[in-house]
Amino acid sequence: MKTFKGADGKQRCHWCSATPEYVAYHDTDWGFPVDDDQRLFEKLSLEGFQSGLSWRTILAKRDNFRAAFKNFDVDKVARFTARDVQRLLKDAGIVRHRGKIEAVINNAKRARELIKSEGSLAAFIWKFAGAKDGVALSKDLKKRGWNFVGPTTVYAFMQAAGMVNDHAEACVIYAKAEKARKGFRNREAA
Repeated sequence: MKTFKGADGKQRCHWCSATPEYVAYHDTDWGFPVDDDQRLFEKLSLEGFQSGLSWRTILAKRDNFRAAFKNFDVDKVARFTARDVQRLLKDAGIVRHRGKIEAVINNAKRARELIKSEGSLAAFIWKFAGAKDGVALSKDLKKRGWNFVGPTTVYAFMQAAGMVNDHAEACVIYAKAEKARKGFRNREAA
């Protein structure tokens, strides 16, 4: 993967050269392991909203999404009704796509089922860590009734949640992300 030299003179993954907002996201969020169910649900939901759009659009609206979707609290979102869908379709602060909005609500219900059977969303999702693509996780989620979880969306989620370290090896963040992933795996094994 290519890198670019940032304003601070350090090499970073080339994709984050598109906008200064990407650099902060890249350096502190993208690729670091997440085991909190609420944050995992948020990341997967936002990747679904990003489908067909630029990540810049989603990142700019992330706080609005958090407000609109009750900070992606699975239990709260699972109780959303048709009235909430109508409210969200009028919310200019988010992406107003009925299919994606309804998918988040559906996926919250499926997440509740998964948490009940697996103990946590993290326990289930992290079984797929290190995969080279999102195919297996995507298929499993779809089989469980999830929507907007195609392989490309799921792999982008896996990258964002630190399930794989796709920082360029020359990137200043690569070693930090790898250390965080190793510490995470050691904690999970304990």
